[in-house]
Amino acid sequence: MAVNKSEAIWRGTLKEGSGTMTVGDGYYEGPYTYASRFETGAGTNPEQLIGAAHAGCYSMFLSALLTNNGFKPTQIHTTATVHLGAGPTITKIELDTEAQVPGIDEAKFNELAEQAKTGCPVSKALAAVGDITLNARLVS
Repeated sequence: MAVNKSEAIWRGTLKEGSGTMTVGDGYYEGPYTYASRFETGAGTNPEQLIGAAHAGCYSMFLSALLTNNGFKPTQIHTTATVHLGAGPTITKIELDTEAQVPGIDEAKFNELAEQAKTGCPVSKALAAVGDITLNARLVS
């Protein structure tokens, strides 16, 4: 199985400092600051990257479950809204997915969507988050 590596560099104090996060072999690099994480400043933050990872993992895992059950998805679009609360602690993640899946009924789709929520590797890694919700819809 694959082994993946990302990195971050932070320079300075918490509030006045800044940093850069690099994903993989430089395929994504983004700046981050106190303001981009806790206020409304420009740049990214760790929670956005966690959200992107969760949305990507969920979509791929749902695709695998659908395919393994005889359904060929046309498209799966997932967003992950990550809530950062006091502590700071990630208190909630909302997964919102829309999928085009010819030939599947609503009940089977919802069953597989829930399995993907609990079964994708990123969901498993984020098990300490107290509240991970799912809103899954079939679209045409």
